Amino acid sequence: MEQTVVDGVPVYWAEGPAPMTATLAFGVGTRDESFRTIGVTHLIEHLAMSALPRVHYEHNASVELETTQFFATGKPAQLVEFLDVVCRALADLPLDRVEKEAGVLAAEGSQVTHPTAAALLARRFGTSGYGLAPWAGPGYDRIPAEAVAAHARRYFTKGNAVLTLTGPPPEGLRLALPDGERPARVAQEPLPADGPRWSAENVPCPGLSLTGPSASAPWNIAMLVLQERLTTTARREKGISYDVGGERADVSPETTERLIWLDAREGREAEVAEILWNTAQRLADDGPDQEEVDHELAAFAELIDDPRLVVARLDLRARAELLGGPYYTDEDWLVELKAVTPEQVAAVMAEGLRTALLVVPEGVALDLSDRDGAPVAVGGCARVIGPEPDGRVLRPPLAARVLNGAARRVRLILGTDGVTLRDDDGDLHTIRFADVVGVEVQDGARTVFGRHGCVIPVDPDLFRGAEAAVAALDAAVDPALRYRTSDLVSRDE
Repeated sequence: MEQTVVDGVPVYWAEGPAPMTATLAFGVGTRDESFRTIGVTHLIEHLAMSALPRVHYEHNASVELETTQFFATGKPAQLVEFLDVVCRALADLPLDRVEKEAGVLAAEGSQVTHPTAAALLARRFGTSGYGLAPWAGPGYDRIPAEAVAAHARRYFTKGNAVLTLTGPPPEGLRLALPDGERPARVAQEPLPADGPRWSAENVPCPGLSLTGPSASAPWNIAMLVLQERLTTTARREKGISYDVGGERADVSPETTERLIWLDAREGREAEVAEILWNTAQRLADDGPDQEEVDHELAAFAELIDDPRLVVARLDLRARAELLGGPYYTDEDWLVELKAVTPEQVAAVMAEGLRTALLVVPEGVALDLSDRDGAPVAVGGCARVIGPEPDGRVLRPPLAARVLNGAARRVRLILGTDGVTLRDDDGDLHTIRFADVVGVEVQDGARTVFGRHGCVIPVDPDLFRGAEAAVAALDAAVDPALRYRTSDLVSRDE
């Protein structure tokens, strides 16, 4: 792999199969947004790509959890054109197209990661950073133009970019990006956890999240063996699942969140979830067989001989540069993997299970135990069971309470520093005014989104006297966090 610099941007290149591919990557993704600006990175990507003329060569762009990429495959002169147009557009965004591109994005309906992985990240981190993955936020049409411009100025700069090429830099290559430094980031702290948790979420299938060290060969082997065992049991032996997927979130140079999920035949979600949990626990208890470790080592050795892997290697090099983590060559990884023992795999899996998160589709109930035999508690947002806090208690209208038993159990409590909802299960959901990340405005009502994932409706139609809670909320919360319901969302949703 060769390295050079073009217009202040690091460039890495290696010979790969023709035609040439160019990837301009930036160290910015969903994790760098706020609840109020969810989707701003994707909006900027669309604005930049809208500046391209009609072309015949392959080109696209993507936004992920940590990075944004613009890529094209074609003749060297075509790549020079592509990169020049994209860089100039990022330096001077066509903000007059915001409304149109917001509509295009709403139609696209893409997600930054698999819905099950997104839900796991939200339960781990709340409604900030990586935890924003499953949330729609205010909507693309509710992101202020100044926020779009500010986000571009901060993240889409020479100092936060890396270009990779599957061949030497072509003649005439320019990268006319604005000057700027790579933003300093602090590793995101997860929400407090005192053990493993499971929760029912709006997800299509069960999934598991495990925290562990980055660049860990034992962890890599552990996840590969887990994936193979799940495929063997759930698909080949029981015939109740088809696919096992995985994702990782590099929370810091030292810590990575590893996510794994598997689909389930309708009605068998609980069984699949139990297979996932129990298979992970057995791997922690007994470790893999040496044959399983050797199998994964042999698979990696074969993989690195594939000449088509050059783009993947370049992507890893760019990520290491942008995210501040170490870069391992194929030879480095071979050395690390050859040293892995079954005992090391068992140890990392056991450590990850101490704070593991498991999610299942809504309506699925589980009865799980941890490795010590203790019940695995139900997780979710920051709900508690206990006495109501002090404050003004607001109940649903009398007619609703007469006709609906659930309404008789529900109440909204307006306190001096926040609002609390007692739901029909008796759980308490509290959002302190200081922890509000967004307030959706619908005429005289408000929907409040909290830092730990709770959502509370403050609506006079649902609670008698809620006008006082609306007034208190508006007075206590930064007006910049308020927004009207997106025009891109159907009122029937």
